[in-house]
Amino acid sequence: MIFAKVMSGKNLSQEEIRKFKSAMLFEFGVMDHERGWVQQFHLGALRNVNTRMFRTLGPDTGYDVIGDFEIARPLARLLDKLDTENKLTKTILYNLNPRDNDLLASLIGAFQDGASAGKIQYGSGWWFLDQKDGIEKQLNSLSNMGLLSQFIGMLTDSRSFLSYPRHDYFRRILCNILGTEMENGMLPNDLNLVGKMVSDISYNNVKQYFGFAIEEKKTSQGT
Repeated sequence: MIFAKVMSGKNLSQEEIRKFKSAMLFEFGVMDHERGWVQQFHLGALRNVNTRMFRTLGPDTGYDVIGDFEIARPLARLLDKLDTENKLTKTILYNLNPRDNDLLASLIGAFQDGASAGKIQYGSGWWFLDQKDGIEKQLNSLSNMGLLSQFIGMLTDSRSFLSYPRHDYFRRILCNILGTEMENGMLPNDLNLVGKMVSDISYNNVKQYFGFAIEEKKTSQGT
């Protein structure tokens, strides 16, 4: 047993390490499902590529880059195994490599089950992609492959106070895309209809997705 081997202090082969990591990802997914939690996967970082700076400054000090790993098959297998056992919780998938935009936008559609709106989400552009071009491409891929109206919008790294303005940045980009399409006749020229979608993507969807609305209701009833 691999875990017993680890506990006894023995070294693992690369194959055993891969199997152990895969097993733990599955078990974490099961535990998230049991608790009603949302799991999130940020995919595609190649870490610590500069050995000299790694030795000087240590890990994760600005020398991580975009990786080109295989994503579709291993990720699909993980989601499928959880889904087959009815243990697939709400899941958000983020990519770091823009080549994987359509890949993830299409993959989420294979595991929607109607249990909740937008149960499997294609997450917003992050890291190297949380700039105008990256955000636009993520939104367009989701629009082409999925259902933009159920999108839960931008995320932030709460450890950095200065990261919060990216929500306003995201909303401006979203409104610019939709407004341009309205002007070009690609969307109905209906401010109430499109405005409602903007409000949902910016606030209402994520509130519902994480159950914040339910928690607020419980709190108000308790007081």
